[in-house]
Formats: sequence, C-alpha cells, structure tokens
Amino acid sequence: MLMKSLHREQPFSYKELLYKCAISLVTVAVIVYFLPKEGKFNYQFDINKPWKYGLLQASFDFPIYKGDEQIQKEQDSLMAFYQPYYEIDKTQGEQMIQKFKDDYNKNLRNIIPVPAYQHHIERILEVIYEKGVVSMDDLASLKKEGRNTIRVVNKNTSSQLPTEELYTTKQAYEALINSDTVHYNKVLLQRCNLNNYITPNLTYDASKSEAAKQDLLSGLSWANGFVMNGQKIIDRGEIIDQHTYDILRSLQKEWSKRSETAAEKRLTLIGQILFVTILIVAFMVYLELFRRDYYGKKGSLYLLFILITFFPVLSSIMVEHAFLSVYIVPFAMIPMIIRIFLDSRTAFMAHVISILICSIALRTPHEFILLQTVAGMAGIYSLRELSQRSQLLRSALIVTCSYVILYLALDLIHVNNVAQLSTHMYINFIINGILLLFTYPLLFILEKTFGFTSNVTLVELSNINNKLMREMSEVAPGTFQHSLQLANLTAAAANSIGANSQLVRTGAMYHDIGKMMNPAFFTENQSGVNPHNQLSYKQSAQIVINHVTDGMKLADKYNLPKVIKDFICTHHGRGLTKYFYISYQNEHPGEEIDKEAFRYPGPNPFTKEQAILTMADSVEAASRSLPEYTEESISNLVDKIIDAQVQEGYFKECPITFKDIATVKAVFKEKLKTMYHTRISYPELKK
Repeated sequence: MLMKSLHREQPFSYKELLYKCAISLVTVAVIVYFLPKEGKFNYQFDINKPWKYGLLQASFDFPIYKGDEQIQKEQDSLMAFYQPYYEIDKTQGEQMIQKFKDDYNKNLRNIIPVPAYQHHIERILEVIYEKGVVSMDDLASLKKEGRNTIRVVNKNTSSQLPTEELYTTKQAYEALINSDTVHYNKVLLQRCNLNNYITPNLTYDASKSEAAKQDLLSGLSWANGFVMNGQKIIDRGEIIDQHTYDILRSLQKEWSKRSETAAEKRLTLIGQILFVTILIVAFMVYLELFRRDYYGKKGSLYLLFILITFFPVLSSIMVEHAFLSVYIVPFAMIPMIIRIFLDSRTAFMAHVISILICSIALRTPHEFILLQTVAGMAGIYSLRELSQRSQLLRSALIVTCSYVILYLALDLIHVNNVAQLSTHMYINFIINGILLLFTYPLLFILEKTFGFTSNVTLVELSNINNKLMREMSEVAPGTFQHSLQLANLTAAAANSIGANSQLVRTGAMYHDIGKMMNPAFFTENQSGVNPHNQLSYKQSAQIVINHVTDGMKLADKYNLPKVIKDFICTHHGRGLTKYFYISYQNEHPGEEIDKEAFRYPGPNPFTKEQAILTMADSVEAASRSLPEYTEESISNLVDKIIDAQVQEGYFKECPITFKDIATVKAVFKEKLKTMYHTRISYPELKK
C-alpha cells in the first residue's frame, strides 16, 4: 500500500494535451520526411551463394537481361559491320589548287620554270582530293577501332571507301613529291613547300555515324527471357545459379528504372504517416500509463523522443543513399542510454518502437527486428548499473556476441555447408560493437545537455579524495565521519527495497556539507565547548537550520547535480529542530510559539532514496546518545524515530510503501547492532 502515490489522478489540462500533441506531430513529421518514398532494391546476392532472404516474387513484368559479357560480345560482332560517315568538301580541294596556281604565277615559276611541273602538281592534287584527306587523329582512331572502310558522303549520295586509300596530310605530301621521280626532280618539288596546299577535306559526320551505329545495334536483343508478375524468383536457402543471378540482376536494373506515379507516392506517404503515428501514439500511451512523471521532466521526455527520432532518420538516410549497411548502426545504444538515465522498461519500449519504425525502410524487416530486439535486450541486461568504464566494454562485447550467435543460427538453418555462410554480416556486427563504445563519451554530453546524472558521475562524486570531501574531512571531521556511516547505512537499505543504492550513498556523502560553514555549532564536531550555550534557542535553531541553505549554496558553487541538491534540502524535510523547539517551549509554557522559526525549509522527501536518507540521518544521529547499545534499545530507537516521522507526514509525497519502511527498519537495526557491537576485554597474563 502506498503512503501517497505520485501517480495520483490529475485534472485534465488542454495545455498538457497540446504539448503532447506537438511532440508527437514533430516526431512523426521528422521521421516521415526522411523515410524513403520510393522502393529500393536492397537485396545483396552473389552467384553460387544461398539466398538469405525470404520468398521473392516478381511484383511486375520484366525481361531477363543478358549478361554484360554476352551483350559486349554480340555488340562487337555487330560493330564489325559498322562504317563511320565522313562528309567530303570538294571546294576545299579546288581552293587549294587555285591557291597553288596563284603562287606559281607569282613566285614558284622561278623555282620550277618548266610548265610541265605545274600541270603535274595540279593533276596529283586533284587525285588526292578526289580520294580524300583526313586528319592524323581521325585516321589513328579508325585504325584503333579496326575500321577497314568508311562511308564518304557527297551531297545526297554516299560511297564506300577503303580506309587504306585515305590520305593524311603527311601521306598526301609524300605522294605528291614521290609520284614520278623519273620525270620530275624531287628536290625541286620539295623546294616549292607543297605541304601548304594540302589540307583535310574529309570531316567526321557525328550525327550520321551515330544514327548508323544505333540502326545497326537496334537489331541486338538485350533480353533472353521474360518474368511475369507474381512469378516465383527464389526462396530462402536456395543456391543462386547463373540463370537466377541473371534474373536478380535484371530485377535490380528494372527496379532502378521504374518510378512511382504521383498517386502511388501519395499512398506511400499516407501509409508511412499512419504507421509512424500509430507507433508514436503507442509509446505516448505507455508513458501515460506507466511513466507519466516523465511528462514533468522535460529532459527525460526530450531524450526519449530525440533517440526515437535520430536512429530511424539515420537508417533512412543510409538506405536512401545505399551508404554502407544499416547493421553497423549501434541500435543497442538506445536502450543502454535510456537504461542508464531512466529505467529498463522504458528503455525496451523505446528500442522496440525505434526498430519497428526503421524496419519499414528495409527489404528484410523481420530479420532486422529479430536481431535488433535481441541485441537491445542483451544491452539492457548487461548494463543494469553503469559505474565503471569496463562495464561498457563488456556490454559491447555481449551485444556483438548476441548479434553473431543469433545470425549464425539463422544462417545455419538455411545453408548446406559452412562455406556458404555470409561473412560480410559478421564484419558489420563487429563494427557495430566498436561504435557502441562511443556510448561512454556520449553519456557525458547527454548529462550536460538534458540535466541527467549517471552512476559514473555519482561514483566520481562519492570519491573521498575529491576537493569538497577532503575539505569536509579537515573542517568538519565529525560530520565527515557521520556522512560516511550514513552512506553505508543508506546503501544497504536501498539495496533491500530495490532503490538506487549509488544515488543514496552519494547523497548521504553530501547531505550535510552546509555544516562546513559553522562546524563548531554541531555536536559531532565539538570538543568540550558548546557555542550554543551563549545563544538563545531561536538563534541556535536558525544556525542549525541554515546548514541546509548553506549546503545548497556550496552545491551551487561546486556545480553538484540537482539530484544531490535534492538530498541536501530534503534530508530534514519540513521538520522542526526539536531540541531547541521543545527547550524553548519548556521555558515559555504559556506563550504561543511560532513554529516556523524552528522549522527546516524542506521540502519533504519525494523519492524513495530521499526517504531512506531522512530516516537514516535521524536514526544514526539519535543512536549516538543511547546510554547502552543492546538489541532492545537499538530496536526501540529505530521504531520510535521512524514511526514518528511517518505520523508527522514526512513521506506523504513519497512513493514508498509500509512494507519498504518495515524492510528499511530491519536493515537499520542489523547495521546499528553491527556498528555498536561490544568487544570482549582481553585477559592479562598472571605472573
């Protein structure tokens, strides 16, 4: 039975409803925006390897394309008949011959005065330009491609010309001076610089050549079969032979060509919005039923929805751009982070919601969901309480092993021998485990961003060698010893009722740091002199009460987490400084006393851990004044103090049960008996 539940019925609030709707809408909008809107062919396959996915059927008709080698072979066979087209420019030759005539009349007549030379050169130039002159690059290209003939286009007609009969400018010049060395002096011809009258008159016609090539290739068949809509292609475990490999390659090629219509894209978008909305609403319902307090903790709520949004977005981007494998993404980081900062149940729920959303972007959602669910459960189990960095390494190893073992089990079910195992997946799992180690530095960033306090931070704070603890041991040694004893006492009680022992231990270490401001006014630090003797009861009460506010100031100065500050301000709750209050009341029996002058600022404890510290602080302090330490006296003291706190309403706002309180009492009694045990006296040796 709860003393007073934190999950009590609250009045309906439109503001809260709008806040929840806004979070849901933003989350759904961001996730759906990044989800792939068109289907992707995400299967991985190799020839002579088993098909590791489920049954694959054709969702549309498509041809079975020939392999690249076969296509290339048939293309090469057809291209042997290909003849590129060249346009011949008759005017080019006429202009060059006319230029020669003009130059001959001007100055070449002095070099070759015999008219026969002029007629000879003109005749040879006519022959050269009639056959055609091409550039050196064009001829080299023709020889490289193995073209034996070309088509020469003259106006509207074309004729075939052997490549070997073509001239380059160099070959034309050599033909010109070597055509008849018996009747014409070669030296005289060379002196005429006849190369000035030779220029290419054949130009490559790209449009006609390309048209001829396409016309030739149009007779090539690119497919050697056809697959009908609904036809089975392959099932899990079947070996991919050459024919099936060609079909899968054809399906992949056809898939990349197909584009959805606008109507299909709208339907896809509506389906994605509906799917993601259902899952996000389901998570909101879970929070409403089991973790409604998170709505009051903005940091917790933002962390949950950022993690649920980030990983589906990352997965969608990787799938959309075919960037690496989605299995290298450390999805187990989601439940591990939430488990460290919040609780296991929420960690598992958030993880399941995330992987379900991610699965709609994948071709093998069932395998993905199975692997990620098991890995997430392994992460939660292996990291129930993070206090050392080595624990994270162990968790990463456990998660990786869970991936590997489960995938190996699935693989062994569908293969005939070990050689058919797909090793690349195991490499992805190893990379996943390595990336999971980055959870540790990420925790520090999340702590500072969202105001959380992890167990690692609590362990660091509870180190007695840190600056504040060292100063406390020197300035207020009695309070320091009291805090140490209280840390052990509260940790044992917390473990017995399932509370956070590390949190209450650290809270106990810091709950009385305010006494460092005036250590001599507290009995545990006094050595025979009590300064309260010189003060009134109200003044003394105020000094004692101030150790709470002074503690809060020191906590701000040393940047202590909020959870530790809560222990400082709640460890006395709204109780009274009873010693000074009762003493003042005894001296003023007829006076109406203002209790607020003797009351701690509070508030009362509102968590189990704070309640444990409140009980332990009063019990441990009172136990020092017992005249004798017997089982009965210790038991009566514990019952008296804690029962009084219950009756005064210290724990009305705290989710602690009567059963928890009874368990805590029993632990306190055992621990105090151990702390104050009597030793036997050793006998002296008789002489």
